[in-house]
Amino acid sequence: MKKAFVTGGTGFIGSHLVEELLRRGADEVRCLVRTRRKWLEGLPIREVRGDLFDEALIAEAVRDVDYVYHNAGLTRARDDDVLQQANVETTLRLMEVVARVNPGVRRVVVTSTLAVIGRCADRVATEESALRPLSRYGVSKARMEEALSVWRDRLPVTIVRPPTVYGPREADLFALFRMASKGIYPVAGNTREPTMSLVHVADLVQGMMAAAETPAAVGETFFLGGEMFYSWRDLKEATMAALCRKAITVSVPPMLVGMLGAVVEEVSRLGGILPPFHREKAREIRYACKMCSIDKARRFLDYSPAVSLKQGVADAIAWYRAQGWL
Repeated sequence: MKKAFVTGGTGFIGSHLVEELLRRGADEVRCLVRTRRKWLEGLPIREVRGDLFDEALIAEAVRDVDYVYHNAGLTRARDDDVLQQANVETTLRLMEVVARVNPGVRRVVVTSTLAVIGRCADRVATEESALRPLSRYGVSKARMEEALSVWRDRLPVTIVRPPTVYGPREADLFALFRMASKGIYPVAGNTREPTMSLVHVADLVQGMMAAAETPAAVGETFFLGGEMFYSWRDLKEATMAALCRKAITVSVPPMLVGMLGAVVEEVSRLGGILPPFHREKAREIRYACKMCSIDKARRFLDYSPAVSLKQGVADAIAWYRAQGWL
């Protein structure tokens, strides 16, 4: 392993990536840290204190590194401008700096999302599916991908698109686990039919590193999902087995999902909170494509997710309990 620079390293996905880089013997891992190290506390990293708008700082951080992993960004904000700045402008600034001070970088891996697809003609998204996002977050990431296209002749860029990611330290799907721990399991739509892709963070990190190290991945985009598609029933069974209890399934009609999203958003707005569930999330639950094919990643990257849903959910819930979250 060589040297790597990681943005978003203090977050959920980024911290697991940093741990894996170190586990594999990276000579140096440089991490952008704005305020606190959080999950990186105690790890032998080189801390780069600041943000992506400090070009001099970033220039020094990316100088002579072999790999750049760009995970930083926002999933929700109060207005489009904030998301545009966090997910598009900072990415382009990073590309400009890398191209200027380290044009020989081996790979730049940029994390996008399945949310860029939105509605799709087929139920399963592929890398050829049109981008028709349904949320402001999805729109900002789609704009990011489109903006990156101009850099593919100047930098060895690879884009990875995870679906819903779960595992230790994840905070959004955790809300579902917390409700289940109290005996209530809400679902939307058909509970038995496979309707979603999920990926454990450990599998995602393996895919991201394969994307960085595979020569044929330059200029390509990959979905990095789990081993199969899952139903709400599959997720519930894995969750209740890990919690060692039963729960009442509360089926929420699609129309009510939209109404609940509006109510939660308005109540949270009055309290000055940015909730994980809101109007746009409700729209995605109802209409967006939530399954993605990993066939391309299998072919190019030899990507092979190893964590089963049962094992992965048990792993996550054990961590939540150890941390006192459950």
